[in-house]
Amino acid sequence: MRIVKLTDETKRNILGDLLKRSPNHYSQYEATVAEIIERVKTERDKALFDYTQKFDRFELNAENIRVTRQETEEAYGRLDPELVEVIRRAADNIRSFHLKQLRNSWFEAREDGTILGMKITPIERVGVYVPGGKAAYPSSVLMNVIPAKVAGVDRVIMTTPPGADGRVNAGTLVAADIAGVDEIYKVGGAQAVAAMAFGTESVPKVDKITGPGNIFVALAKKAVYGYVSIDSIAGPSEILVLADETADPKYVAADLLSQAEHDELASAILITTSEKLAEQVSEQTEVFLQRLSREGIMRKSLENYGYILVADNMEDALAAVNEIASEHLEILTKDPFQVMTGVRNAGAIFLGEYSSEPLGDYFAGPNHILPTNGTARFFSPVNVDDFIKKSSIISYSRKALEKVHEDIEKFAESEGLTAHANSIKVRFN
Repeated sequence: MRIVKLTDETKRNILGDLLKRSPNHYSQYEATVAEIIERVKTERDKALFDYTQKFDRFELNAENIRVTRQETEEAYGRLDPELVEVIRRAADNIRSFHLKQLRNSWFEAREDGTILGMKITPIERVGVYVPGGKAAYPSSVLMNVIPAKVAGVDRVIMTTPPGADGRVNAGTLVAADIAGVDEIYKVGGAQAVAAMAFGTESVPKVDKITGPGNIFVALAKKAVYGYVSIDSIAGPSEILVLADETADPKYVAADLLSQAEHDELASAILITTSEKLAEQVSEQTEVFLQRLSREGIMRKSLENYGYILVADNMEDALAAVNEIASEHLEILTKDPFQVMTGVRNAGAIFLGEYSSEPLGDYFAGPNHILPTNGTARFFSPVNVDDFIKKSSIISYSRKALEKVHEDIEKFAESEGLTAHANSIKVRFN
């Protein structure tokens, strides 16, 4: 891995490189996505069947578009029973963590007859997109569906592309069943997003769409936002490790590569105050690369977006951490909890040498659907709040309104909205 001195200039250059990976920089695909969406809006099921034949080589129709209970049962038989139990245990951890995020409606009543409050209501229908093929991740099924179910969503609909034989990935089906998905449809790509956004004869319209996907899925979610809500427009995966001289170079190198293997656009960055560690991590990375299965992808990822940055001190290192605002942040220092107090922007923070990033991906419980491309400055991980909506509650008695009606009338008239003022005034004429 390349070793670079951390300066304002190198930091700016790296931030510029990382932002190039954003879906906002892939406008050349927008026309294709817009055409797919328009076809689904107008032709509905027919468009889904045509696109599935074209992209997935499967003849989809109204009879086989929905996954049956028998197909789900068969999926259990195709999966290692021990893996099924691991998925169950992971689901228990994820559910337990998200149950702690639940909030209740609240009301405040005053003696003068004023009642104010917030009514919290689950979203009625949520659509979850799940990639297929080599990018099938049962863990993401759990991370999308379980918070929705914990929030109380009535109906969770999932779409995922079929193979040429019409089957859906077994791990995806088992995870969906364990998480509590209500319906599964064999549709992938931008056409699946459009189907959930606008509805077809077979696929119901939803209120919100969540879940990862390729650039076409990301751009489709961006295009339908406003017709439905979405979780985010996800970019490629990224990890940032903040380490001092106490860190084990083998752990650091292994953790950097755990994200570099996702794809060639993945980002893996080490920021350290130790030049010796920087050299050791660079050497150890090469050792691991020669042993691991996705060497080609990892080498390209590190060549494009892999950096080891050497900082003069921890203060400068933390400043860079907060500007990069990484999806995953590992802190491998002598006192990681103390260092964490200086972190303002990160999707998920992993503290200590036994808290490597895959722990969060699969098992610990916190959600692994995280803000990318610097959006951790203003976005949060997927959580129960993503699947609820809030309604303000206002109730005034005549006595309560009488005390303030002239204030409201004055405010409305100052904005030239005399009908607003009159709506209050008529109650006291």
